[in-house]
Amino acid sequence: MAKRLTASLREAPATVPALAAVALFVVWATSQAGYPVTHWGPGGLIVLALLIVAVGIVGLRGAELPPPVRIALGCLAAYTALSFLSILWAAVPGDAWEGANRTLLYLLVFALFACWRQRGRSAALLLGTWTLAMVGLAAFVVLHVNAASSAHLRSLLPFGRLAYPSGYANANAAQWLMAFWPALLLARSARLPWGVRGALAGGAVLLAEVALLSQSRGSLYATPVLLVLVFALLPARTRTFAVLVPVAAGIGAAAPAVLRVGNDLNNGAVVPARIHSATAAMLAAAVAVGLVVSLGAAIESRHAFSQASLRGMRRAVGAAAIATLVAVLAGGFLAAGDPLARARHAWDTFKSGSGYAANGSGSRLTSGLGSYRYDFYRVALDEFVAHPLVGIGADNFQQRYLVHGRSEETPHYPHSVELRTLTQTGLAGALLALVGLGAALLAGGRAALAGGRAALASVTGGADPLGAGVAAAALGGFAYWVVHGSFDWFWEFAGLGAPAFALLGLACALAPAKRPAASATGGGVPAAAAAVSPDRGRASRRLAIITSILVVLAAAVSLALPWLSQLQVQRAARIWTTAPRTAYSDLDEAARLNPLSDEAYLVAGTIALRFGDLPRADHEFSLALARVPGDAYATLERGAIASSSGDRAGALRLLERAARLNPRDPLTRQALLLAREGRRVSVGELNRSILRKARQLA
Repeated sequence: MAKRLTASLREAPATVPALAAVALFVVWATSQAGYPVTHWGPGGLIVLALLIVAVGIVGLRGAELPPPVRIALGCLAAYTALSFLSILWAAVPGDAWEGANRTLLYLLVFALFACWRQRGRSAALLLGTWTLAMVGLAAFVVLHVNAASSAHLRSLLPFGRLAYPSGYANANAAQWLMAFWPALLLARSARLPWGVRGALAGGAVLLAEVALLSQSRGSLYATPVLLVLVFALLPARTRTFAVLVPVAAGIGAAAPAVLRVGNDLNNGAVVPARIHSATAAMLAAAVAVGLVVSLGAAIESRHAFSQASLRGMRRAVGAAAIATLVAVLAGGFLAAGDPLARARHAWDTFKSGSGYAANGSGSRLTSGLGSYRYDFYRVALDEFVAHPLVGIGADNFQQRYLVHGRSEETPHYPHSVELRTLTQTGLAGALLALVGLGAALLAGGRAALAGGRAALASVTGGADPLGAGVAAAALGGFAYWVVHGSFDWFWEFAGLGAPAFALLGLACALAPAKRPAASATGGGVPAAAAAVSPDRGRASRRLAIITSILVVLAAAVSLALPWLSQLQVQRAARIWTTAPRTAYSDLDEAARLNPLSDEAYLVAGTIALRFGDLPRADHEFSLALARVPGDAYATLERGAIASSSGDRAGALRLLERAARLNPRDPLTRQALLLAREGRRVSVGELNRSILRKARQLA
């Protein structure tokens, strides 16, 4: 085994830095899914360093990359450049810089995994390591929930939905289900040891059950879409169904106990016995399915079946699949009732302006689609129509929603990867992203289909069948991120987006390699190259090296500065009560490190308000508005300060502007009403109200 592993790494040495990146993804998964810039900022520098190591040690021959991979790299690089350019027209340039840096991170991850050819064994090592690590993390989460006290349990599962460890229930579900599909699709591969296949199948059950604890409606609708895509596009459907049956049975056996935990907590009850029984059901189902699949895989590995027997088994499994589909559709119809009525109810609750209140009683997964996403999407589309060419700037959705939205929500993002692309980077960005991802999917699809129906059979020849299976499994994980991310804000979680682009890059690395062109000179040097003088060749190489160094330095600086700035802001937030002068100094340094963001000034102004230093607070908020003139919070605070200081004209001007920037905010409307009546606004009471509202939202 060790010899085989060493041989795999020698065949594909870029696997080593890629494994380091996989370890980074797992670390992100343990805390907030990599959402804070203090997590993914230094992570981006690590990925950049790993990419440099791969280029320096392994070398990079771009001309040997398959054309679709080169197109994907070029388009994604252009999309990243456009995201950085959008800082120039973004209303909040600091947010645009952060969004562009996150896009840069995904480009670096994709390049690290896509630019070096992988073999089946090395690719299986990468994908299997990440998948099994996620299974291990899921097991830890289950045991942690099982051992939690009643008070701690409510923080882990707020409103009966598991939010730990990502902090956002929907991202939590996606984190597990992104690994579920590679686990399921790898478990069908006859080229993997039977024990590994069993562990993957049992792990798939556990991943699905932990995802179910989050009660994500998005995952409920994304899963059947993925099932259709898997059976419609990937080969070896019979083998897929054969593995899916025990996995689905295990999930179904434990699901009632799992759902009861969330329902109890949502109703305010904490029943330890229910939690213990759900934990036991999840682990028992995972172990049972793992043993069943291991047994079947062991039998398959020890018996050579004739072609006639294989055809007979395929027909039998195919017939069972059709019968199962009919039974599922019939059972679903009987359980759900009139499908048209269900669809109308879902649309009505989705479109309702009352948000989650539009849903009926009962399980969250079946009570309706009420949320505020319809309004988010409406504003996003309106902004795209208003700025169709290059959009409003990366991550600049919140200000526009505050002005044009109809709810009291304050979303930072449109909750859809497609609408994010259209709204924030316009048609230019959408075209680059579409062509780039399309080319990458084409390359990965070629790898997944390279072995055809024989790719996963026990006896094959020709193409790398394990590589084809790994490519299919990797594409399954990426496809889940895209489908579920079509109606949620997953692009902003680096712990989701980075693994997704790594999976896509891994599939590209398994694509059929481009054959070197035959030499026209007979000496191994192309005729065109032979015609270039040595001096000109050396000059071109020097220019390429200098350009590469400058690009790397610019990327490193771009990733480092916002991260270091945020560290200073967080330090100031921790020490301001005991060391205010040091806190102010840290915030000044944060503002210098990130010259585009107003956050340091906003925090400094808020600290000054807590100390009753109104002149300093007004100065800090004015500095914030110099960077982001449309900041509603800074405008409101300056208006309140002007009112409390007796400057009625200045207060009216500022508060009227704040009301235009955030017309649905009740605190702003109340402050403006007081100013119009000639009364002074109490800055202290206003900020106490803001704090109470923030705590309610949290």
